[in-house]
Amino acid sequence: MTKETTIRAIGNSAGTTIPKAMLERYRLAEGDRVHLVETDEGILITPFDPAFAEAMALYEEGAKQYRNAMRELAK
Repeated sequence: MTKETTIRAIGNSAGTTIPKAMLERYRLAEGDRVHLVETDEGILITPFDPAFAEAMALYEEGAKQYRNAMRELAK
């Protein structure tokens, strides 16, 4: 789905509005934090923290590699 919006002045910054239907579809509400990610296609606005996703991927890799050590530490 593609929607057009306008960037407006908000104090010394700028902001835009997100249509209510999109907010509901992605379960976003006023006060929620989102991340702006630069992509080859433009700007991606996402509630998911890319740094957290990367950290979890590294954890999963380490957990697999050191599965036996983790099991022993858990005892």
